[in-house]
Amino acid sequence: MLFKKEHILLQKAVRDFVKKELDTLPAEMDKTGVMPRELMDKLARYKFISTIVPKEYGGAGADYVSYAIVMEEISRKCCSTGTFVTAGSSLVALPIMNFGTDAQKEKYLKPLALGEQIGAFALTEPGAGSDAGAQQAEAVLDGDNYILNGRKCFITNAPICDFAIVIAMTDKSKGVRGTSAFIVESSWEGFSHGAHEDKMGIRGTETSDLVFQNVVVPKENLIGKEGMGFKIAMNTLEAGRIGVAAQALGVAQGALDEAIKYTKQRIQFGKTLSKFQNTQFTIADMETKVCAARLLVYDTAEKKDAHMKIEKEGSMAKYYAAEVANEVAYKALQLHGGYGYIKDYPIERMYRDARILSIYEGTSQVQQMVIAASVLR
Repeated sequence: MLFKKEHILLQKAVRDFVKKELDTLPAEMDKTGVMPRELMDKLARYKFISTIVPKEYGGAGADYVSYAIVMEEISRKCCSTGTFVTAGSSLVALPIMNFGTDAQKEKYLKPLALGEQIGAFALTEPGAGSDAGAQQAEAVLDGDNYILNGRKCFITNAPICDFAIVIAMTDKSKGVRGTSAFIVESSWEGFSHGAHEDKMGIRGTETSDLVFQNVVVPKENLIGKEGMGFKIAMNTLEAGRIGVAAQALGVAQGALDEAIKYTKQRIQFGKTLSKFQNTQFTIADMETKVCAARLLVYDTAEKKDAHMKIEKEGSMAKYYAAEVANEVAYKALQLHGGYGYIKDYPIERMYRDARILSIYEGTSQVQQMVIAASVLR
């Protein structure tokens, strides 16, 4: 990947930020399950949570290659912080950017980009995971308002959000074409969240259910038109795969970094592990796959910036980078031996964090379905 000058400067800026702000913090967040508000504010100040949001709404107004750089470099050190960044940058911002009214952009997108408010994206339900069309949450029109009832699960930022993008049924007779998207404020009566999930990885992000009990949602908070909910969600996830793919790439590179550092220091049988051919072959395999994933990720980002279709490319990048992240984290931990199994070494956390990458925002199997459908069309 040959970056332009502005991308090289951005990469250096993000790396400097990570070195200064994310030294010991990832391990601390992993223990507490809480991301400090100070870190969130700094991410907003540097426009890392609003890379692709237009400048007129408080964002950086940058391209998707820049977004991928931000995601890769932050996730290289902390997958939890990467999850927080991509949740706001794409999942919450894109529905409003691409389908929202000017009033909605001013009221919600701008404070989101400036870090004044935190958003959440509520699509997944207990009975609607990969089968996103099986929604049960329902919004019934009543005069000038919709009455929203339902429950969403595994929602990033749910316990701390100021508002959520909620996909709900407005006409059950039409299936996925009967879903609509709404902006729902957490301060409204009937809006509540469940307990913070005690997760395996990305423990620095707060995740819980969202529950809606007769929440009154004004008609002006409908995004787009009725029946566009599934389209809005899929459009958002398609572009969002660039961010998650870049996040997976960052985790893979971070795990590889740890493996290289450890094997060059650890002495066994009178020499460092890096001198053994088995170690060298393992490192070579890891490096090759990380570089291959990087090409897929940035090729997709460049095509998105060129306004090309990325349905297949986005799924390939997300699928491959996520699987590589898991494989590289596994091999990196194996190279650490017993030390990799204790929390004193970052690879233990990275190994747990990597697992989510093949699951959220479309499992690896869903990505395979999209790729196959594109190829066999």
